[in-house]
Amino acid sequence: MPSPGAGLDGLPRGLALEWPGGGAGDPASAVRLRLKHRSQLARIAQGRIGDLAEDYVRGELDIEGAPADVMAVAGVLVGDPLQAGRRPPLPRWLSHLRSRWRHHLARDASQVQFHYDTSDSFFALWLDPLRVYSCAYFADPGMTLAQAQQAKLDLVCRKLQLSRGQRLLDIGAGWGGLLTWAAAHYGVRAVGITLSRNQHAHVGRLVDDMGLRGQVEMRLLDYRALADDAGFDRIASVGMFEHVGRAQLAGYFSRLHSLLRPGGLLLNHGIAAGGTDNVEIGAGMGRFIERHIFPGGELVHVSDASRALARGGLELLDAENLRPHYARTLWAWSDALEAHLARARALTSEATVRAYRLYLAGSAMCFERGWLSLYQLLAARPDGHPAPRTAWPGRSDYPFTRRHMAP
Repeated sequence: MPSPGAGLDGLPRGLALEWPGGGAGDPASAVRLRLKHRSQLARIAQGRIGDLAEDYVRGELDIEGAPADVMAVAGVLVGDPLQAGRRPPLPRWLSHLRSRWRHHLARDASQVQFHYDTSDSFFALWLDPLRVYSCAYFADPGMTLAQAQQAKLDLVCRKLQLSRGQRLLDIGAGWGGLLTWAAAHYGVRAVGITLSRNQHAHVGRLVDDMGLRGQVEMRLLDYRALADDAGFDRIASVGMFEHVGRAQLAGYFSRLHSLLRPGGLLLNHGIAAGGTDNVEIGAGMGRFIERHIFPGGELVHVSDASRALARGGLELLDAENLRPHYARTLWAWSDALEAHLARARALTSEATVRAYRLYLAGSAMCFERGWLSLYQLLAARPDGHPAPRTAWPGRSDYPFTRRHMAP
């Protein structure tokens, strides 16, 4: 296998190149790159995958081949993206200041809307019927994506030990899958918040259609704008943590602490960096995602997330890595998008479709190879009053067993 600088003599097996006046590789290869400029050869030889992805989105390069084959070739060209994406030697205060600058109320709202308000119909093409836009849980290998997403929703509810009459806050509630599932199956009174106008409108209609008005409420609101004395019994944050920013993490968890009643539980479900010192996936892939998919997204290692959680006054109770489940989820999304390319192009721009084709398949590869991970962190706000010796001395509602997590 060639290193990123191995040159064209070491082209990965299965890759063919074509450019004006020339070509390289086996013409029968599963993957073919049609280059518009000879200068793009240097990007291939150097493993600059992010730059090649930019060319593809702009229509300056065409890719032929199944997404799985394309990513197999890309994985060879990339080299070690964790090493390439390690934190640069910036002073800690400067790195912290940069992260704080990237995240404030107005900026975060515009960044969320850039992604989630692309087109509801576009997302519906490749998501499950509930439009759950986060890692599914394939509790059984034979599950469909829709079944695995329902299993994930139920796993979150069981980990939080939801019961009738409890007040649940869903931060970054998406298209309402968890809100409505928890209300319909567990009888909770649920409040969801989002910064996406499209999602806010969709959930409002969904609540009316399901007859949940009065039990479920969706607000167009930033989590920092919620009153500290809300007193929720349970909080779920699924797929929102990635938008918070490294410098904001302790404040984020501190805010969730203030929103929980003493003894209440939090389930934080989010993507984590695969390496301990990474600010992005290397080889330019992180910059590509920042520009075309998730502006403002910042990933941290699970150890950093756990430290910030503790600094926010919460007690970590349980951690589960769902990395393989997210790889399978992303391949399911990729397959669904590939099956509806003509419709996708009618709903949005060609550039957007190209960006998402690379994003979904490329992310699946990153989770497969451990370059990214996905953790569910279950935590509690201690109530400050140790229980009698005859009971669990937990200072929270957690039973300190895992029996409740089984279906």
